[in-house]
Amino acid sequence: MAENGSNKQTRAKKKRKRPDAQAVLNLNIAGKIVVVSAIILLLFGFLVVRIARIMKDNGEQYKKQVLSQQEYDSVTIPFRRGSITDRNGVILAHSERVYNLIVDSYVLSDDEDSIEPTVQALSQCFGLPAADIRGYIADNASSRYHIFKKEITYDERTAYEEYVENYNNEVAEYNKGSEIKRPKINKNGIWFEDQFKRSYPNGTLACDVIGFTTKDGRGQYGLEEYYDSTLNGSNGREYGYLLDENALERTVVPAVNGYTLVSTVDSYIQRVCEEKIKEYNEEHADEYRQGEMGSDNTGVIVMDVHSGEVLAMASYPYFDLNDPSNLDILPEELKDYLMSKEGYKEEKDDKEDTDGDSEEEDEDEDKDKEEDRKEKEEAIKQKVSQNIWKNFCISQSYEPGSVGKTFTVAMGLDSGTVHDNDVYNCGGYLTFGEGDNATTIRCHNRYGDGPLTTKEAVEKSCNVALMLMGQKIGKERFLEYQKNFNFGLRTNIDLAGEMRTSSLVFNKDTMGITELMTSTFGQGFNVTMIQAAAAYCSLVNGGYYYKPHMVKQILDDDGAVVKNIEPELLRQVVSEKVSDQMIDYGIGVVEEGTGKKARPAGYKIGGKTGTAERSGQGKRDYTVSFMGFAPADDPQIVVYVVIDRPNTASQGENATRYACVLCREIMTEVLPYMHIFMTEELSEEEKAELEERGQLQQIPEAEEGEETENSGEKEDGEEAEEEKEKEVINLNIDPDSGYVIDPFNGEYLDPKTGEPIDSDSGIFQNADGDNIEITVLKDDEAEGKED
Repeated sequence: MAENGSNKQTRAKKKRKRPDAQAVLNLNIAGKIVVVSAIILLLFGFLVVRIARIMKDNGEQYKKQVLSQQEYDSVTIPFRRGSITDRNGVILAHSERVYNLIVDSYVLSDDEDSIEPTVQALSQCFGLPAADIRGYIADNASSRYHIFKKEITYDERTAYEEYVENYNNEVAEYNKGSEIKRPKINKNGIWFEDQFKRSYPNGTLACDVIGFTTKDGRGQYGLEEYYDSTLNGSNGREYGYLLDENALERTVVPAVNGYTLVSTVDSYIQRVCEEKIKEYNEEHADEYRQGEMGSDNTGVIVMDVHSGEVLAMASYPYFDLNDPSNLDILPEELKDYLMSKEGYKEEKDDKEDTDGDSEEEDEDEDKDKEEDRKEKEEAIKQKVSQNIWKNFCISQSYEPGSVGKTFTVAMGLDSGTVHDNDVYNCGGYLTFGEGDNATTIRCHNRYGDGPLTTKEAVEKSCNVALMLMGQKIGKERFLEYQKNFNFGLRTNIDLAGEMRTSSLVFNKDTMGITELMTSTFGQGFNVTMIQAAAAYCSLVNGGYYYKPHMVKQILDDDGAVVKNIEPELLRQVVSEKVSDQMIDYGIGVVEEGTGKKARPAGYKIGGKTGTAERSGQGKRDYTVSFMGFAPADDPQIVVYVVIDRPNTASQGENATRYACVLCREIMTEVLPYMHIFMTEELSEEEKAELEERGQLQQIPEAEEGEETENSGEKEDGEEAEEEKEKEVINLNIDPDSGYVIDPFNGEYLDPKTGEPIDSDSGIFQNADGDNIEITVLKDDEAEGKED
């Protein structure tokens, strides 16, 4: 019994131990699960962190890689850059749709039999080398996108698509009755990507005004650069996914096209200006300086005086907007001259062999020299092109010469320091200052004009009279008016590249008495053409200064007006009374003074001539100009002509007549076009000239006993004879040098021309010598002479 009890106890103890072992086992399993879970969580956390880091640093790269492995389609829809038109809607610049030819090697390689007919079709339709296409597909079987040809026209694309359609139809018909099947052209492996190409239908017309675009569509120079963001739009995008059931799901974000600019330019007036500039330059090529055209630069601006709108802005040389770097459109002699100015000299081949050099070494050396020569030539061509791209009318400054006298006179009249009936005595020169500080400045008429009224001083372009006016006006008032006329300040015309001239005019710290005197007749300070033209408009429109501008409207893609750019009146610079006086003075310049050659047949106009020596260039380099307005009784337009370094037989003051003639040529074409009709009686010579041009207008004849405005004038022959009258002046001659001595200031003069031998020498002689007679032309004969 005791034993049985003991066994029972033993069995009871064993039964109690079994649950403890199970618990241990369960605990072990739970621990392992926890560890594994922790490891998994750690790994997952590591992966999350790693993925986040990858997405941050290389997300776009991996995204593209993944998408390239999917049936995914994403196409950029390019915007169309806005057009530029003239004021009448004539297109000056527009973007035409073209196409890039895309080869999808991945699709083509999936159907190898179709590769060859597809390659042959591309070769035949687009002139592409078949071996190049075939080789690319073989070497880049996984490529989905490769441009094989750019700027394919719509006609070229259509011709290819028709070729493919016809070819595949023929193959389909053939395959119906043949056991051997011919492969078709793969239509899916070739596709066309839309692009836009900037085009300028008129080539060189208004090239300075319009500017051009780079290959990536960025505007350069002119309106293209100034209004770049306005002309540009924003690209759209088309997304597509190819689903399992071969359905293509697409999402389209449309492109937004750029705005169109309606410029103030009149393409007819612009073309006239450019043609006349070209004719002048070709006519006077090699005339005074061999190897040069008629000028370094010739610029013309035509402006509406009542709005600041620029109707034409032209200069020479020009360039082709469709190929801006191409110098071959220029005359050969002009291209050679421009290249030589930049240091290009055509090198002659040196045929002498160096002792010891082998033929192979000589050939290698010649190749190296030729490559170097070509590189230098291309670099200089690019530099020449960049110079031509700059708009002379806004980006280059010069001394305005006697055109500046009109502003001085207007200052005096408006401030009350100068009056219409004032009289100034011109003795040929004016000395101011005392002792060592004394300065003498001559008039262009070295023998003096005598007493002159204010109007006569403008007509004869008298420096002395203008300096006397300047003394009355004073430095402070002169500088104040200069600022009002916007000299030294940008006009802020809406064109890229306008020059800053703030450092090229005087201020109260830099203007002394000499600077004031020279400034009165337009020398010593610089202006740009657009500054001078805009300021002069204010002198003949009632005294109102308008901001010059090139764009009058901005239109959206549907032609609706987004913005009207109205004339912007900035200030009144002179009174209307003074403006009327300046109109009268300008008429006097053309009828009685230095601007006679500027008058177009049948019209009454006004204006002012200008001649300025180019600083640092010597006595034989000048900038000549004429600022004209028409019609005289109610000015509507200003025509400003500037010829920089005229290459004409006559130089200096006499060369000013070429600017007058150029203005006359332009007005003769432009005024009838603008419906500004003739008011003056025509001479027989003028009638013949206009009849030859096809511009003869019928002018009502005066009734018997009625006098016309010109009826009191003498016949051309009589007037010419009177103007050719000459006066004889007794002058001394230096017995040692043979030079004439100026009786007024003792300077040496050339006995043939009457010009100073050396105006900068400071030599003044009072030696007695033999008397000689020198023939001096009267002022009427020297038309165009001034300064």
